[in-house]
Amino acid sequence: MSVRILIPLAALAGLLAGCAAEGPPPHEQMTQARTLVEQADKSNAQRYAAADVQRAHDALNSAERNFGERKYNAARSDAESAAVDADVATARAAAAEAQHAATEVARGTSTLKSEGQRDAAAQANQTPATAPAATESPPQ
Repeated sequence: MSVRILIPLAALAGLLAGCAAEGPPPHEQMTQARTLVEQADKSNAQRYAAADVQRAHDALNSAERNFGERKYNAARSDAESAAVDADVATARAAAAEAQHAATEVARGTSTLKSEGQRDAAAQANQTPATAPAATESPPQ
């Protein structure tokens, strides 16, 4: 065979091998990635984990671009990365919100404790003449 025939045949064989190596379209991974990125957007993830949310959006955009170009292996990988980044962002946001709630509970508990101590001190400082008299005996 001549070189003129071998070069195009080799190029065609390489092209076909490249297409055959691509897996099936990653519809499931794309849907999951979109869903998780949307959930991260709807939560407070942007407030607490902005870098993770941005990485998730970037990976999802790359997955969609690769999917459109029929680069399914790259699309699958990017979609999986987007899903993980979005999941991490949502988890970090939930953890930060839980920490904020715990801080508020601790602050409220501290306030109640201080008020209780102040009330106890005020009652201890009352003179017996000003202290309310017990008029009823406890039920038996």
